Amino acid sequence: MTSMLVPRLRAAVKAAAIHFGLSMLLAAGAALLVWGIWYPHPFDQLSGGRQLFILVVVVDVICGPALTLIVFDRSKPRAELIKDLSIIGLLQCAALLYGLSTVYEARPLFLVHDVERFRVVAKPDYLGVDVTSQINGLPEALHPRLFSGPVLVGAHPPQDPAARQAILVEALRGGRDFAQRPEYYVPYDDAYALAVTRRARPLKVFVDRFPDAAGEVEAVLVRAKVPVVDAMYLPVVHRQDWIAILDGQGQLLGFVPGDGFAVH
Repeated sequence: MTSMLVPRLRAAVKAAAIHFGLSMLLAAGAALLVWGIWYPHPFDQLSGGRQLFILVVVVDVICGPALTLIVFDRSKPRAELIKDLSIIGLLQCAALLYGLSTVYEARPLFLVHDVERFRVVAKPDYLGVDVTSQINGLPEALHPRLFSGPVLVGAHPPQDPAARQAILVEALRGGRDFAQRPEYYVPYDDAYALAVTRRARPLKVFVDRFPDAAGEVEAVLVRAKVPVVDAMYLPVVHRQDWIAILDGQGQLLGFVPGDGFAVH
């Protein structure tokens, strides 16, 4: 019996190893889609996409080859073996697609400027309200795309004081704020960006408060060729504390981890 088990185990291990390699290639493609497009840095951390995706991929990559190791047996009829492996492959692909759809639904749709901060907004942040028509009513350039990251937009609250007050009250009660209402989104154009600088703070005060962040700040500024004295920042709000670095015209240069609200 041992003499029969060893060859069977060797063949199963080889098949599982091949399956594992193919699963890793598939996972790499999924990672490119998720981290390269849906959750570009730093949104993978800001929105929790990294942890969710890793969980999906680890389960998928391990379970598929493990099942192949269990069922692979050359003594089975060829048709039966193909059927078993096909079922495993289909289940694995279905699990990966389900995981990707979950990650896709939670992906950040917009980076919204909201007075003294930027806010990352994903579908769950609309609190169950169907905002499809409001998003479709935006200019074409502001529509989130399947193969693109979050769209940078501004927000203009309603001019009517009563409507503005009603939204503020609702937000205080746990409802949606202006940044969670696409009907108030506007293009983050040059004029809007310049207006953002009125509420932004000098980047140097952030560096003075958090000297450990100086290296990351410098890397952003070197790439943009902007001196620190000409740069500003605003906090970014979502699952983690980050700041958005801006130039003197309010254009977004990059992101650095840190609590921008802690700077006084």
